[in-house]
Amino acid sequence: MDTARRVRILRQHLQTEALLGVDAVPRGTTTPAAAVAVEPSPTPTPQFAPASDAAPELDRGTKLKVLQAMDNDEVKGCTRCVLCESRTQTVFGEGDCDADLLFIGEGPGQTEDELGRPFVGRAGDLLNKQIEAMKLTREQVFIANIVKCRPPQNRTPAPDEVDACSDYLRRQIATIRPKVIVTLGGPATKFMLDTNTGITKLRGVWHQYTDLLSGGLTIPVMPTFHPAYLLRAYTPDNRRKVWSD
Repeated sequence: MDTARRVRILRQHLQTEALLGVDAVPRGTTTPAAAVAVEPSPTPTPQFAPASDAAPELDRGTKLKVLQAMDNDEVKGCTRCVLCESRTQTVFGEGDCDADLLFIGEGPGQTEDELGRPFVGRAGDLLNKQIEAMKLTREQVFIANIVKCRPPQNRTPAPDEVDACSDYLRRQIATIRPKVIVTLGGPATKFMLDTNTGITKLRGVWHQYTDLLSGGLTIPVMPTFHPAYLLRAYTPDNRRKVWSD
């Protein structure tokens, strides 16, 4: 990670802390060389134990305040990259701020851009069915994307667009503190695990994301196919793989 990117992440973290009235933090043990997303070394089972120097978790009211301020004061008016020039509106994400389960996609599509909500098109309908099959409701999880504006023609976000927008996602994760993250598709998985390995090799195996904004909290990550891909290749084998994931 280059120096400019580190400085931007630190600045956004300090802005979040200021909203909470925090004017001092304890010294942690994480070294500066540690990356936000660790190498995708698989773990046999998810590990829920927080890091020993993890910051205290926020209460529900404070989480809501932080997320709403980030959306209203920063994301909705964001002009960090060229995606702002063609969007109808931003798509911050939605769900329970205390959710145990966080779904992450790559970016909004046309319907999401029009409505300002994540995963509300055909892929969203399929994701809703998958959530319901897990005996959960959409309101009990949180759903977000790496970039908050729709890439033209639903293309994959460019590296500079991801770099400009990804601080928002990191801060969402640090605020919500889910117990498990499910990445939907290759772009989201590659970003969260900081890898170039394809989704077909990564899915179905536990990996880890280390959230330095929470003092090194480690969150299990399960990659799986994006619902849009599943709609294009709706085979019994692919359906079994996603359900297994």
